[in-house]
Amino acid sequence: MDGVEELYRLSKLDKALEDPNVGHIVINLNKILDKRLIPGLEIDARELEDGIDARITVREGTVIEKPVHLCFGVTHEKAVQRIKTEVEIQENAEVLFLAHCIFPNAVDVTHIMDARITVGENAKYTYLEKHIHGEYGGTKVYPKARVELGKNSRFKTEFELLSGRVGLIEIDYETVCREESVMEMTSKVSGRGNDIIRISEVGHLVGEHARGVLTSRVAVRENAKAEVHNKLNATAAYARGHVDCKEIIQDNGIATAIPIVQVSHPKAHITHEASIGSVDTKQLETLMARGLTEDEAVELIIEGLLS
Repeated sequence: MDGVEELYRLSKLDKALEDPNVGHIVINLNKILDKRLIPGLEIDARELEDGIDARITVREGTVIEKPVHLCFGVTHEKAVQRIKTEVEIQENAEVLFLAHCIFPNAVDVTHIMDARITVGENAKYTYLEKHIHGEYGGTKVYPKARVELGKNSRFKTEFELLSGRVGLIEIDYETVCREESVMEMTSKVSGRGNDIIRISEVGHLVGEHARGVLTSRVAVRENAKAEVHNKLNATAAYARGHVDCKEIIQDNGIATAIPIVQVSHPKAHITHEASIGSVDTKQLETLMARGLTEDEAVELIIEGLLS
């Protein structure tokens, strides 16, 4: 079985991909199972021994109204999947990519994503990465991206684990922001058992009036561990930025937050906020007074943090 039915079911892609105006590519391990191109979208992908090498281009002036779906899955119990991508969003183009990363049966699965991304002048690029893991904690995920933003461009990315055990996640994103560009990078992850979460997000505000926000929302329970390293530096006049990290710990969880802000221009400004602790006692008591058990109340508070 090629796994396409399971990937469609878990990602709920069936109806979306019936629309002839929705571009997509569906991959199980190193096999391209399905692909649809639409005007202005180019995907040149080739199968490797253990993954895929792809170049994705959105042509100049193209505005793609509906999300482009990228489905990277591994339905095997044990495997290594390497996805190497070169992404170019050309001038005045606009697109939203919705990436479904699905590893439902993982006992020992490694997923490596290495992306080089260029967003041209006046272009807008949104990349939402949604993960579905199995319950064994056997997934190791290494998403890495190097991003270059042109003048007055917009880049937004969000990493979110929707279900299953983390296993190991190491996020490594770095973005260079030119004049008047805007960057938003957000990570939302909840770990339990012996899960390990490592997040490293770096933004360089090198152009005048560049703006950037790094946001992390992490929860760790049982024996899970989390390390968040967020760095934002500004070297140009009127650059503005903010680093915001919030982590909740329960049981024997361990969380570390290291926000770094660096400013080397007198007319630039960056702020930061970091907090680590257990769930809010007042919130917990209020929810329990309404009939929830302590575990149910904690779950609801964590869901609120990650929403």
